[in-house]
Amino acid sequence: MYNSAVRGRLIEGDKSLGQISHEILAPVHAKTPGWWYFALLTALGMLGFGAFAIYITLSEGLGAWGINNSVAWGWDIINFVWWIGIGHAGTAFSIFLLILRQKWRTAINRAAEAMTVVAVLAASLFPLLHMGRPWLFFYIFPYPNTRGPLWVNFNSPLFWDFMAISAYLLISASFWYFGMLPDFATIRDTAKSKIKKAVYGIMAFGWTGSSREWLRFEGLSFVLGGIAAVLVVSVHSIVSTDFAVSVEVGWHTTIFPPYFVVGAIFSGFAMVLTLVVIMRGLYKMNDFITDSHIDAVCRVLIFISLIMATAYLTEIFVAWYSGSPYEIYMFFQNRIFGDYAFQFWAMFVSNALVPQLFWFKKMRRNIWVVFIVSIIINIGMWFERYNIIVTSLSRDYLPSSWVSYSPTWVEVGFFVGTIGLFITGILLFFRFIPMIAISELKSVAKFDKPRNEFKHAKHE
Repeated sequence: MYNSAVRGRLIEGDKSLGQISHEILAPVHAKTPGWWYFALLTALGMLGFGAFAIYITLSEGLGAWGINNSVAWGWDIINFVWWIGIGHAGTAFSIFLLILRQKWRTAINRAAEAMTVVAVLAASLFPLLHMGRPWLFFYIFPYPNTRGPLWVNFNSPLFWDFMAISAYLLISASFWYFGMLPDFATIRDTAKSKIKKAVYGIMAFGWTGSSREWLRFEGLSFVLGGIAAVLVVSVHSIVSTDFAVSVEVGWHTTIFPPYFVVGAIFSGFAMVLTLVVIMRGLYKMNDFITDSHIDAVCRVLIFISLIMATAYLTEIFVAWYSGSPYEIYMFFQNRIFGDYAFQFWAMFVSNALVPQLFWFKKMRRNIWVVFIVSIIINIGMWFERYNIIVTSLSRDYLPSSWVSYSPTWVEVGFFVGTIGLFITGILLFFRFIPMIAISELKSVAKFDKPRNEFKHAKHE
């Protein structure tokens, strides 16, 4: 159990249950601030730029991208894996900490789950366009058809990705939405606008808060959580297997599944940290997202960073110990000291060294340091995907096929568009949905008080 006397209070200000509801729902009921409109217009502009890039891709074909016969996977698959990694954090954060009964998750899990749904939606666009003929995407659906014996290719990594992503998106969205039913009912009961009452009443599915509903609600949470916990591991294992089943230099390795899963949780937790710091600053939620919450996430990042550093060193050691001239060339002469040395060291420093600042309490309690380090980690994780994909494809077994790769503005625009999609989704979440689960926060409020307060309340 979380010991607030040792690790700090989870809710500051000795708030009553009514105060908790009022302050969490304040952004939903209040007038929309001006900065929100500016941020939304900026995000929609980025989204529009991405939509134009998609239009160019559909009208001109994949030749509008910088990919070639050797580097057939460029920014498209790099960003796909990066977004999928970010999308892992929300579910991993909520599910694993729910199963482990960590009370400090209650102030952060709602934002993490929202981030998961939007990030997976952004990720799903990349393999769709990379098919070349996205209007034939239904060919990968395993459904009875009239095309004779033509069925999906169960050996195709594209089919694996479709099944993994669709299942993960369904479970993540369900877990996120059903967890908000009590809060939707609270908004319905406190809203003054008839339209808002009607909209949130429909979204609440007639929630009344009876004992039977709460029992079913908690049971459903654990069932969906159990399914999602398996998907967190399996989805990125499948994505990693897209690489590991090949015979490309630097890819054909058994370390990829755990390496990818841990890396996904690492980048996702860093994005969660970025998001909650923004929430805390913009909406003055210091009493609910306390220094203790930030400190706990930073400690998790230290642990995962050490695992990532071990994975990097393991890859390098195995390449050297194998004696394979191809592996040695790839890791030492191509990545560490070669043409892609900048990308390699950007990855290594950002993911293995910079997070070690969190060993110091002053760094964990400095909100600007926390914010900057969380951004650096996600940049480093993007470079990790770049290292894996581009370096291996651009320097394969045949020197005659060696090429360089650089993205075109269309690929960059597509990526910018997905960032705009992500920001738009998060802004809508900030405005129309309680950013913190009210019912879960109230459930930990009584356990968060110091022991002497309980004794005093008992005597009264």
